[in-house]
Amino acid sequence: MRIHRVATAAAVCAAVALPAVTATAAHAAVPGTVAVSTSCHKTGPYEMHGTSAVTIRSKASSNSTAVGVLYRRHKFTVHKKTKTGSWVHITDKKTGVAGWVSGTYVYRTVYMCLD
Repeated sequence: MRIHRVATAAAVCAAVALPAVTATAAHAAVPGTVAVSTSCHKTGPYEMHGTSAVTIRSKASSNSTAVGVLYRRHKFTVHKKTKTGSWVHITDKKTGVAGWVSGTYVYRTVYMCLD
């Protein structure tokens, strides 16, 4: 009985680990977008990733007052970031609400040259 449990556990571990080992680079990428472009050093627009909505706050702090919500489908303008990039000051173009959102969810598309 004990050998059967060990064999079953090994089979389950192998089945779980196999997709992670055989994943292509495109599927194993970290959040953010990397695109190929013919012009080097080009950056695209900011986008929100990792969640469907984030809270817009009055100050760069999770304890500050919530002034709105930024949804993934909304376009927004980035005005500035904190030194560490942990907070980003934005204006939601759809609602006009301005404030701070967590930098964890805001990324800029970066184009790479493959010459």
